[in-house]
Formats: sequence, structure tokens, C-alpha cells
Amino acid sequence: MTKRPIIIDTDPGIDDAVALAIAMFSEELDVKLLTTVAGNVGLDNVTDNMLKILDYVEKDIPVAMGAHEPLLKEMSDASSVHGLSGMEGFDFKPASKRLLLEEHAITAMRRVILESDEPITLVPIGPLTNIALLFKVYPEVKTNIKEIVLMGGSITRGNKGVMAEFNIYFDPDAAKIVFMSGLPIVMAGLDVGMKALVLPEDSAKIKDMNKTGTMIYSLFKHYRGGSMQTGLKMYDSCAIAYLLKPDLFEAVETFVDVETKGELTEGCTVVDLKGYLGKEPNATVLTDIDSDAFRRWFVESINTCI
Repeated sequence: MTKRPIIIDTDPGIDDAVALAIAMFSEELDVKLLTTVAGNVGLDNVTDNMLKILDYVEKDIPVAMGAHEPLLKEMSDASSVHGLSGMEGFDFKPASKRLLLEEHAITAMRRVILESDEPITLVPIGPLTNIALLFKVYPEVKTNIKEIVLMGGSITRGNKGVMAEFNIYFDPDAAKIVFMSGLPIVMAGLDVGMKALVLPEDSAKIKDMNKTGTMIYSLFKHYRGGSMQTGLKMYDSCAIAYLLKPDLFEAVETFVDVETKGELTEGCTVVDLKGYLGKEPNATVLTDIDSDAFRRWFVESINTCI
């Protein structure tokens, strides 16, 4: 079986760590490069978190640091959800720098994309700053990108602003550039992420399943995306789940734009389900998820890790 080559751009982040583990141990995905972007916490911390995860799960995937702030607006992080370091709750060993490239993330992405024999899928599960910069500085990469499968946005309300999901709110100008890029886009937003719950009995199963399960369980105890008692929301894992099990989701083809200047709605993803704007669809938007099937897939995926 030919593995699908992907680049994951992320800001670990507790739910990012879970998504990364599933992707790295999947027999269907070939993670060519990991790039970091400021988001959940600052760039140095998210990069350190990435390197710690790689050391812990014994994976040798190159890492490149990217943008340390949004394109235009001031930075605001999500340390209230993920802890000050971004991954509170597990005692990692200090990170080694052996996998950290000297290249900037967008330079490394350009190299990997253009050298690939097969079109690359970009999987941004953090703010879209790096991806926007990539397209502005190196537009030639678009010729060898299969699609973008991102975690971000919302059809309805927000979890950062009234109408804005965090990843888009963090850098709405970058998000607008990505959605207007002309490339195939899949948007896995809050609407499915809030239903992608890991319930207490699932957490109990993975606790002693393997060393990855032990790490995830410890991180879960400090994660504020839901609770250990009522269920934890696996937003970022939805993007990986779509790559591996697209039949878990319902989706629509529609036009999506991003509000960058609204006084009350900055970062809102305007998902035009009724066609009011008269624009051609530019995204596949995931609208629903089979929650029970997701839970089974999630537990099975952790079982494939070490």
C-alpha cells in the first residue's frame, strides 16, 4: 500500500499531540515534515513540545520552526486551555534538538513539496500563518499540493470570539489567504470537533494500553477542552480522522470566506450554505460526525501506537 505523503503544521497543544501520535503511527500516512507555528502558546514552547513528543514516541521526522506571531494582528494564545507550556500534565524528558532543521518552516515545506514524486497533502491543525506565508512567498508549491485538510473555523458560533474558532481568530488574515488560494480545502471545524468526544470509558481504555496511551491520559487530565467526566473534544484529531476515515463525516461543498475586519465578528468563517453570496464552492465543510464510530476509531488508533 502506498502511503499518502503529508505535512502537518501545528502548535502542540494537548489535542494536537494526540492527533500527531495517531498520524505518525498510521500505516496509511507518510508524515514527511512537521512544522510549528505560534498559537496555543508561543513558538519556542510549541516547538519544544513537538520535539518532546517525537523523542517520547521514538519517531524521526524533521521539524521546522515557522511564524512566531500572526501576519497583522497582536498575538493571543490558548494557555488557559493547554497550560502555560502548552502540554501540562506529563513529565517529558528535556527535548533534544536532533530533529530540528535550520530552515524556516516555509522553506522546508517548499523543498519537501517540490521534491515529492506524489502531490503532498497539507494538514494545518493550528493557526494558518505558515500556510499563508508559504503561498505568498513560494506560490509555485501549489502545483504539487493535493489538498489542504485543516482544523479550524465554524459554521455556527465560536470558541474564542462570539463567531470565531481559535485557529482562525488567531490569524484571520492568514486564514483568508488560505481559503482564497484556489486549492482544494477540507474544513474540519468546531461543529464536528465538539461531537468528537473521548468519553471517560475511552480514556480508561487507553490509560495503560501503551506508552503513548499513558502520555495521552496524563495530558487529558490537564486539558480544558471538555472534561474527563463528561468527555474531551478531539478537534485536531478530526482532520486526521478525515484523512483515514472520511466516511465518519457528513460534508457539503460550499463557499467559505473569513471576516478580517468585523468589529464584533473578526475571525468568523462565513460558510455560505444557502448560496447567498453567489460564489463558487471553494471548500468541503464537514457538517456532522458519527460520534460512536469516531470513538471506536480513536481507541483503535491509539492501540496502534507504541
